[in-house]
Amino acid sequence: MSTDMQLYCVASLLRRGRSLDQFSTGLTLLGVALGLAPWWQGLYNPWVLSMGCALLVLGALQKYWAFRVAFDADLFQRMADSPSTLHDRTQALDQALAALRLQADNRGDRSWPERSRGALTLLRRQAMVLALQILLTLTGLLASPWWTI
Repeated sequence: MSTDMQLYCVASLLRRGRSLDQFSTGLTLLGVALGLAPWWQGLYNPWVLSMGCALLVLGALQKYWAFRVAFDADLFQRMADSPSTLHDRTQALDQALAALRLQADNRGDRSWPERSRGALTLLRRQAMVLALQILLTLTGLLASPWWTI
C-alpha cells in the first residue's frame, strides 16, 4: 500500500473516534443524571451515586483520548494531502510538535507505519474506555431492581 493511501486510511479510521466520543458523551450525561437523580428526590443511594461518578470519570478519560485521536486524525489527513513532500513535512511536523512540547525531541525519527500503529492504539484506548462505560451502564440497569432492597 502506498504511503499516501495508508495515511488516508489511518486518518479515516481516526475520524471514527468522533462517533465514539458522541456516544460516550451521551453515557456521561446519563451518568451525571443518574448520580444526581436521587438527590433531586431527597434520597441517598450510594450505588447510584458511585455508578454516576464512575460514568463521569470514564467519560472524562474518554474525552482525553478523543481529543488525542482527533488531533492525530487532522495531522494524518494533512500529511496524506501532500505525499510528494512527505519527508520535508514530516521533519517540519516533528519540529513543531517538539517546540510545542507535544513530542519528545528523540521521538522524531519514527516511520509513518510506526506512527500509524501508535495513533490506532489511541483509538483502541478510546474504544476500550467507551466499552467500559457501556458495560457499567448495562450493569447498572440490570442491577437497579436490587438497589432499593
